[in-house]
Amino acid sequence: MLDRLEDDSYAYRRKINHYYPFHDEGEWELGKFLVENLTQTQMIKFLKLKWFNTHERPSFTTKDQLLDWMDSLPCFTEWKVSNIEFSGYTTIHPIELIWRDALEVVKQLFSDPIFANHMTYTPHVVNVENQREYGDYMSADMAWKIQDYLPVGATQVPIILGSDKTHVTRITGGLEMHPVFITISNIDSEVRSKATLRAWRCIAYMPIAKFRVHSDYQSILQARLWHKCMDLVLANLKAAAFQKVAKTVNLSGVHMPFWRDWHFACPSVFLAGDVLHTCFKFFADHPLKWVKEAIGAYELDTRFIVQHKRVGTRHFAKGITHYRDIQRTIVASIAGATSPQFIRAIRALNPSMEQALLDFHTFKGAIVEAEARKGKKGVKEDFFIPKLELLQSFRGTFSADTTEHLLITHCKDLFPQTARQSKDFTEQCIFDLYTLLTSRGVSLVNAMHAEEEEVATTNPALSWVSRVLPDEVNLVCGPRPVRNHFLKGILSGDALVAFQLNVTPDYKALSPADIRTKYTLPGFDCALANFIGRSSLSSGEHTHWDPNYGRYQTWNKFRLQLHSAFQQWVIMPSRVVQAYPPSDDFPLGNCDTVLIDGMGVGGKTTSYVAQVRLIFQPTIRRGSKVELPSYLSDPLLYVQYFRFISSPDERPEPMMWTVERAYTQDENGNRHREGAVVRVTDVTHAVELIPVYGEAVGDGVSSATSLETYERFFLNSFANKESYHTFSTEFV
Repeated sequence: MLDRLEDDSYAYRRKINHYYPFHDEGEWELGKFLVENLTQTQMIKFLKLKWFNTHERPSFTTKDQLLDWMDSLPCFTEWKVSNIEFSGYTTIHPIELIWRDALEVVKQLFSDPIFANHMTYTPHVVNVENQREYGDYMSADMAWKIQDYLPVGATQVPIILGSDKTHVTRITGGLEMHPVFITISNIDSEVRSKATLRAWRCIAYMPIAKFRVHSDYQSILQARLWHKCMDLVLANLKAAAFQKVAKTVNLSGVHMPFWRDWHFACPSVFLAGDVLHTCFKFFADHPLKWVKEAIGAYELDTRFIVQHKRVGTRHFAKGITHYRDIQRTIVASIAGATSPQFIRAIRALNPSMEQALLDFHTFKGAIVEAEARKGKKGVKEDFFIPKLELLQSFRGTFSADTTEHLLITHCKDLFPQTARQSKDFTEQCIFDLYTLLTSRGVSLVNAMHAEEEEVATTNPALSWVSRVLPDEVNLVCGPRPVRNHFLKGILSGDALVAFQLNVTPDYKALSPADIRTKYTLPGFDCALANFIGRSSLSSGEHTHWDPNYGRYQTWNKFRLQLHSAFQQWVIMPSRVVQAYPPSDDFPLGNCDTVLIDGMGVGGKTTSYVAQVRLIFQPTIRRGSKVELPSYLSDPLLYVQYFRFISSPDERPEPMMWTVERAYTQDENGNRHREGAVVRVTDVTHAVELIPVYGEAVGDGVSSATSLETYERFFLNSFANKESYHTFSTEFV
């Protein structure tokens, strides 16, 4: 695709100056910055600054010249403006459709070398543990059915369209339009889901006309206008007609839907519910309101406010706001405040959809009994909710989050600056990449290559440039790669977990007495002695180093990194595990919880939930001839254990594991939290514990003390999909 830039009428000039018509790379960056960030009026003011009286001016001296130069850049698909007329109807303003040929845009996407190593061309079957697993379109049955109709060697190009209503510009009196975006399902979903990676293209700004008719007919005429415009934009994409599916009942009134002559475009297949509106907004509009009615808005807010703060997890310091993250902890948070049947009805809407709906309808009577479902006229006993009905056919393969973000990256911020241009922001980005490669003498072909064993970035442009121009990766815009701690970090024995600690510890030389005092850990000495004894016995390594007189460096946190449970070659972002000592803000310390592999009954490896209270490593004083054995050479943790008291089957309301603090008794009969020293490499996961609040949150509890105040906790399996997989499969 990039070689098409060399067919441009000014290509001969770019062989001498890669940035033509701009003088050099710096001037190109200045021009691009002005166009992307300033309005036309602001550009005029900038170019008239007195600063230019004593400094060199850019080659473009006026706003119009700059915009003309931008228009002269190589173009893939020109924008067009078409006047749309409705015979027999008049509108308040003329109807203008801003659009470009969808087929040409699809060709551009399919041939874009940036995505060369992130494409799928043939249907495939994914089997995990003898079970069929569905992911992208190419793993679906429909892909195989359509492939059977195609000639040998032909490739499907599945089309994905997205649209959302927005105010796209400030300079036309608040004009409202529906931007329409397009992408192809051949591109990996990890790339498509990030708006900044340019896998989506804007193909039209659909006008929203005001017809001079009775209000009863306004919406039907607008719907017909939308389909008429889509018909024009997609005309070249539709290769053959298929039998009309129009019926005479339950229609919107659109007699010529744009898909009527699009082969394999069946509305029962492509009109699928999206995650954002079908799930998240359904939760906010209904289950969340039922919960507030059942336990009270104040109590619900309090239960979220006092939850322990984990780095990388949204905390609701002022009460619930972000509905998606509330869903992660809502089940455990309301346990004990309402009936078990009510909790099961709410929890049913979280796991697999078929079983979820069955469970919900079984226990929804508890919602009515609690008088939690209300309308304008009071308590409602029916569940006639359209979004609830949609869940029956929901498969959760697409989220409107992406298209809503596209409004920002492709429309809202850019339309005012580029309103008079035939080029869009995406093509400016492509020109950026073109000039970078040609100015460094690199081929414009992104050669196919076998994927690395581990993938730490989903930015295809960054992946390409990092291979051919590793010193220029800072010039590529978009999401940065996940830092790969598997390269230089500490690895677990099976190399499935990587750990990273700062080179400089937070405390460099603490004595055992310092640790006991600063971290409030009276059992530290005994636990370390037990660890040394066990390790010495199992490894055969003995040491003359005396822990009672040793010095220790300590850290307040470490990072833990895993591979995705669903795509083993993908490296997940690291999680921070905290172990801060008591302070004014955290009088009992600020310490996170983890899952640890340890020796269980009969010598078998088993999992324990523990709170990390201290991250430390013994040090040897300068000049000492004592050497540390291998089991003291890596960072160690002092942890306090929890014990499992019930399984999900035993607590079917939240359907989670329940744990409580583990204690031991000393010779005087005093209870102490059960603690132990373990290797940092024994940790397998960072986990989230939600207190078992009971009927109401206790007085004086805060997010700084909740993990230390309560004794029993739910092990939250809904924290993220990786946690859900862990506690639903391998953990069991």
